[in-house]
Amino acid sequence: MAAWIPKTAVQVAKNQNAYAACYAAQSRSCSSNPKIIKNPTTAKLKRGTGGRSSFNGMVCTIFGCNGFVGRYVCNRFGKIGTQLILPHRCDRYFVMPLKLCGDLGQVLFHPFELRDEESIIRSIKYSNVVVNLIGRDVESRNYDLYDVNVEGARTLARLAKQCNVERFIHVSCLNAEEHLEPRILPEGSTILKTKWLGECAVREEFPEATIVRPSVIYGQEDEFITHYMHAARRSFGQVPLWEKGLKTEKQPIHVSDVAAGIVAIAQDYHTAGKTYQFVGPKRYKLHDLIEWFYDLACRGDEGIGYSITHIKYNPLFQAKVSINELFYKINSAVRMTWEVLEKQHVSDTVLPNLPTLEDLGITPINMEAQIPWEIKPYIFHNYYIESLGEVVAPPPPKTVPLR
Repeated sequence: MAAWIPKTAVQVAKNQNAYAACYAAQSRSCSSNPKIIKNPTTAKLKRGTGGRSSFNGMVCTIFGCNGFVGRYVCNRFGKIGTQLILPHRCDRYFVMPLKLCGDLGQVLFHPFELRDEESIIRSIKYSNVVVNLIGRDVESRNYDLYDVNVEGARTLARLAKQCNVERFIHVSCLNAEEHLEPRILPEGSTILKTKWLGECAVREEFPEATIVRPSVIYGQEDEFITHYMHAARRSFGQVPLWEKGLKTEKQPIHVSDVAAGIVAIAQDYHTAGKTYQFVGPKRYKLHDLIEWFYDLACRGDEGIGYSITHIKYNPLFQAKVSINELFYKINSAVRMTWEVLEKQHVSDTVLPNLPTLEDLGITPINMEAQIPWEIKPYIFHNYYIESLGEVVAPPPPKTVPLR
């Protein structure tokens, strides 16, 4: 497989532009007139005036629907009258709240297994849009990173093409690359490497697929704020980071913007064959972001303060990560493994030749306006209700120039 994988991001962009041009030529007749429906049947005819109680002609299967991003994506699709088919491999009661995303009869559930192609085909054979949100940052007893990020993505793309699905949207990860400079681990991030191979596999099986590369995503129950504010991530009043976070730059994006971008891509045929980068409007150093989070959580109480240190000089934290990595397959309370730490300390690289959220007509939310609300569940001594004006909000972190 390595023989055909592009070696540089520029080559990937050129291939994606070629895919987009080819697909645009094939589908110009249907994209120029949105009233034309491929393979018209009574089930695909639009009904209603718009909204959850209507049907917009789109039948969408969302793999990874009960994940952090999946719940927002389901809600966004349901708001515009999309019929949702939600495959799941967990207990059906865990996904039952997603029934509220659409009106009666608009949301259907189906059990599936990533290695069972028959269950996947039954989930997508009636759909004209398939969204793949499945991905892993840690290995389990049944699946490793390659099984999910590469072979799983390849299987879904191949079966979607086999079932004549019109649009396939694959959510990958920003900074996904074959060769990366290592930070903590000598061989670099395996997570980002498998994400890159997954993109290449999707392109091979479904050339007209749209790939989404989001930066670190924050929101309620995320893996960013929750990770750094978790008690296991701290170590005796210290928050260890690689190089104290001063050499890592991030452009976090809110989960609602990611969901809005995916829905916008599904509604626009011109996005076929392209790769989109979903990044926030501002860029920060990881050190400044974490310091801001803890300043908000401490509410000016100097007795609770936490300092940011270097991972290399904290052997207790290193032992904690190694022990957690051994038992993670049994207890997954917090994603604190060396692979996850390696991925988190890679600076965001935004390629100028690839489109972003702004090209879809979406203006991302500023972190300064959203983080004070997102950090409320993690405030120390939250039982204490301060008087008006007693706590002075800390200033937001300094930004760094966009790259």
